[in-house]
This record gives sequence, C-alpha cells and structure tokens, in this order.
Amino acid sequence: MAQIYNQLASSHPTKRPRLVLASTSAYRREMLSRLKVAFETADPKVDESPLNAETPIALARRLALLKAQAVAKHYPHAVVIGADQVLDVNGQALGKPGEIDAARAQLSLLSGKTVIFHSALAVVSPTSTAVSVSQCRATFRHLTGAQINHYLNVDQPFDTAGSAKAESLGIALLTELSSNDPTSIIGLPLIELTRMLCRVGLDPLNQPV
Repeated sequence: MAQIYNQLASSHPTKRPRLVLASTSAYRREMLSRLKVAFETADPKVDESPLNAETPIALARRLALLKAQAVAKHYPHAVVIGADQVLDVNGQALGKPGEIDAARAQLSLLSGKTVIFHSALAVVSPTSTAVSVSQCRATFRHLTGAQINHYLNVDQPFDTAGSAKAESLGIALLTELSSNDPTSIIGLPLIELTRMLCRVGLDPLNQPV
C-alpha cells in the first residue's frame, strides 16, 4: 500500500497530477519532501541484480526506469519517480553493502580512490517517459582500519551505496566532492528532478495556495 506524505498540501482542489515516489528509502523520501509537493510512496519490488557486463551508469539508468515503470503499472494516471544510485569504482559497480563485513570491505576498497556516484532518475507519466543521470565525483581519504570501524559503528551505512552517508559522519571520509547538483550524492538529484517535474506540470514553485 502506498504511503502518503504532505497530506495537507494534497487536500487543496487541483488539477495537478498525482505524484508517486517508487521507493521505500527514507533518504529519498526526505529529499523529495524538500520540494514541498504532495506525494505518495510505493515499493517497486524489482530485482536489482546487475546484468552481465552491465556498466555502473547503465545499471543505475535501467533500475531507475524499471522501478518507475513497475509502480506506474499500478498508478496509470500518476507521475511516478524512479531513482537508483550506483557507485562506480573504475568501472566496477558497488551497491548497498547490507551488513558490516561487506561495508568494511567496500570502504577498504574506496580508501584513497576517486570514484563516481551515478544517481539516475526516471519520471514516467501517462504521456511521457524521461531518464537522466547526475554524477558526483568523490575522493576518499586514505582510511585506517580503526577509522573505518569507528565510522561503521556510528553511521551503520548498510543501506547506502558504497557505505558512505555523505549527509552524516560519512562526509568525514572524503577529501573532495564535485557535482553540478550537490543533492545527487544523497541519491535523489533535486535540481534535475525539478526540471523533469516541470515538464509534466509539477513545478514545485507553482503550487495551489
């Protein structure tokens, strides 16, 4: 069942299309809430396994679109947002670690490296489909085992691509971040999403009052 957010805003009579976020991620829900638009969430329930020889950016694009399309089947008159983030380490895709040992291995691999976070968006409406990928280049510090263990105990980033929560203590893992959209590191690039929503009649700055 979909969960509804910003219920007060959605109570106003309006011709604005219904908006659904195809994600159960608390991070993406919080990010979308920043735009102050009424929306619901729904679990896309898709297989996120990579395909053979699939590049990290292709994986992110495919999964974002797959999630949006899966939810759009149940909400045919809505605008549906799908999103996915994949960390690219020299062509190797890193996803969510799931547990502490995998997270420790990921951060040991990332230590001292410059990598790319591919944050893909898909917006599916009754009349259109659009997909976009925003990129954030990140350079990790040279990390000791003790530093990694301390970070994992504090942030417990087991549901975050690459085990790095940049919105929390994870920012201390990095020496540099570079992106044309600073929100892309969290996994829902709001600048690009705003552009995409405007094209389907959901400008966050043009809402009923």
